[in-house]
Amino acid sequence: MTQTPHLSADHEEHPGQHERPLLDPPVDPLDRTRFPAEPWRLVEKEYSGDDLGVTETNFAVGNGYLGLRGNVEEGRDTHTHGTFVNGFHETWRIKHAEDAFGLARVGQTIVNVPDPKVIKLYVEDEPLLLAQADLEDYERSLDFRDGMLRRSLIWRTSSGKRVRVTTTRMVSFPERHVALMTMDLEMLDGDAPIVISSQLLNRQDGFDEYHVRAAAMGEGLDPRKAEGFDRRVLDPQAHWAKGRRALLGYVCHESRMTLAVATEHVLETENAYTEESACENDSAKHVFRIEAKAGHPIHLEKWVVYHTSRGVPVRELTDRCLRTLDRVRNDGMDHLHAEQRAWVDDFWSRADVTTPGQPEVQQAIRWNLFQLAQASARADTSGVPAKGVTGSGYGGHYFWDTEVYVMPFLTYTAPQAARNALRFRHNMLDAARARARDMSQEGALFPWRTINGEEASAYFAAGTAQYHINADVAHALMQYVHATGDRKFLLREGLDILIETARMWADLGFWATNGDSRFHIHGVTGPDEYTTVVDDNLFTNVMARQNLTNAAAAVTELRASDPRDYARVVTRLGLRDEEVVEWQRAAEGMFIPFDDHLRVHPQDLHFLEREVWDLPQTPAEKRPLLLHYHPLVIYRFQVLKQADVVLAMYLAGQSFTPEEKRANFEYYDPITTGDSTLSAVVQSIVAAEVGYHEMALRYFYDGLFVDLDDRHGNTSDGVHVASTGGVWAGLVAGFGGMRDHGGVLRFDPRMPSSWPELGFRLGWNGSRLHVVVRTSELRLRVLEGEPVEVEVRGQLVTVGAEEVVVPLDGMGPRIDGILPPIPVVGAHTQQGQRLIPAVPRP
Repeated sequence: MTQTPHLSADHEEHPGQHERPLLDPPVDPLDRTRFPAEPWRLVEKEYSGDDLGVTETNFAVGNGYLGLRGNVEEGRDTHTHGTFVNGFHETWRIKHAEDAFGLARVGQTIVNVPDPKVIKLYVEDEPLLLAQADLEDYERSLDFRDGMLRRSLIWRTSSGKRVRVTTTRMVSFPERHVALMTMDLEMLDGDAPIVISSQLLNRQDGFDEYHVRAAAMGEGLDPRKAEGFDRRVLDPQAHWAKGRRALLGYVCHESRMTLAVATEHVLETENAYTEESACENDSAKHVFRIEAKAGHPIHLEKWVVYHTSRGVPVRELTDRCLRTLDRVRNDGMDHLHAEQRAWVDDFWSRADVTTPGQPEVQQAIRWNLFQLAQASARADTSGVPAKGVTGSGYGGHYFWDTEVYVMPFLTYTAPQAARNALRFRHNMLDAARARARDMSQEGALFPWRTINGEEASAYFAAGTAQYHINADVAHALMQYVHATGDRKFLLREGLDILIETARMWADLGFWATNGDSRFHIHGVTGPDEYTTVVDDNLFTNVMARQNLTNAAAAVTELRASDPRDYARVVTRLGLRDEEVVEWQRAAEGMFIPFDDHLRVHPQDLHFLEREVWDLPQTPAEKRPLLLHYHPLVIYRFQVLKQADVVLAMYLAGQSFTPEEKRANFEYYDPITTGDSTLSAVVQSIVAAEVGYHEMALRYFYDGLFVDLDDRHGNTSDGVHVASTGGVWAGLVAGFGGMRDHGGVLRFDPRMPSSWPELGFRLGWNGSRLHVVVRTSELRLRVLEGEPVEVEVRGQLVTVGAEEVVVPLDGMGPRIDGILPPIPVVGAHTQQGQRLIPAVPRP
């Protein structure tokens, strides 16, 4: 049934009521003459220096441990140099203008480690510089099938000689510590002397070899960027060059983390050549001088190995680098490439999502999914930074983004990586316990942003106060356990997380004594950072209730099923029976705010009492709001940075009725700015569920092209990894209608009417399913493993190796059009005041 959004008479007072300036049509935004739509590659057919920061991010390669930005080999014509190792950071003292007990004391910032990407080329002493070069042919591509960055060009030198230059760059998935670069050259007409200068540079302390300040990491006042340093960060510990090998070793000045990086070169050519090397504290260089003859190719390989540690001496790391080099060099380049291709083939067999007949969408989907692999695959004992290993944005910190946006993808496509991410949180428990003590709480309190486990947010109102991260971690844990059946992890590490987070909620909340018998949580900040330190934030209360319920259920089940393991937990954590009773009581008594007049859930206890921000009348140049208005100005209004109540309705959908979901979406969506890239993907999912199919597709496109189209103007700082995870969720949970509440796998598809088909793969309790959504049917098949029972719109279906076809009566409720840009005009606050949108003075 098609419905039309209800418009009150008051909406007619506002011109352009059907225009949503923050909600673009679902149109492919890329210049396809420059970036053609290929389903398995991101391709650039024409070089441009106008968007270097964006392309350096979008063409980055990484494996979750090591990341190389897509800087050009020549080192020049660069926006932001960057080579990063996940978790390798420097610490610094946070200076508070006005100090107070418990404020974060030590900041942490990812370090731009020595850069191996530079391979400069000179022909007849003329340097190849893309911005100035006469290029007869040019193509750069990131291949999603083998993780290889390739560039090929034909350069006509000033003397008229043409040279073909082909380069590759790869960070290995199977070999966590290894990167490999190649350069192939051939003079096409005429002989010429060629010089290749391959370098390893410590840019963290030297900024850029051409002293270009704009190329340094962390410039500007944008709080989303990394902090800069005004002192040396990497103290030299070792440097040497022997033959075609070179090595640099460092210790971070304050954090005392250690690093060693080694390189080795291989040159194959029939041309005559000489070579020499040099090494200093902050650079190593190997130079080949070649008398190139036309038609005689030159092949160069550059092998790079990084090892890092929280304190192992550099001398030991140098030994590790050399042993790794010996092994991978002995196997050879072809072997490394074959291993890489096999790894990536396996990744796509588990993670691919297909949209037949839509090459532009298909390319963008696979780019986003491949970014998830590059951010998480070999993170291993580290977390998943908000920018992965593609940039220094947010200082390389880990946030709740991982648990809410990245973990679902990992849980259903790469369960070992999901397990690693949860073990990373478990390894943080001692630091989280200490943080809880700092905040006068029992249990554990995970930091809102961190690298080493300590809270690194200097602005507590929008940072530390986001206690919901505890519930987010617990949610990701239970989702993983239900989807994988990994009971061993639950017993050994998972229960510790559930119990310690439940203790924190039981201690943080309180029972009202004024006649209200509900359990309240005050003084917290929800996901929406434009509304801070509030009472009874709905998202926090709903997710905390779920955390408490799951902890009580897990302990109760263990006590009944395995008294010996239960006794171990009691001994390890000092667990008391009365604690478990209190958790369940607090969950059952949790206060969930609801406004009987508007029939919506207030974002927090007093949210509906505030003035509404008039977003349509806010100039575009004043966005995002946090860069143009003081926080206190923003906090006084009903305006959202990102989905809050709407996110709760996705993660804990079983807690809301369909009517409540629609009413909440219609209220909050128009006052959500989308200033956070975490928002559009969630709004797409819930819009699809409640019936706003056109809005769902628009929001999906917004998330799909966040980085490819640089929609927030900060892609140069690195990939928005949470958004890429949200793209997967938008496809599988939004359009595919997948839910997993309570450990039951359900499907209720909401595919866009313009899409002929959507296909995706899921892992469930050791089996792998292939799901295909069409307008009139849902097709399911087990590709590997035992049969699986799922629920399709209330009907139980057993799925095995033979495909099961379930007829569908449409795609659920369908509401045409999009919501007006002004919410609840004509409605009143809880005190009876009429809501009139306004815009603060700039």
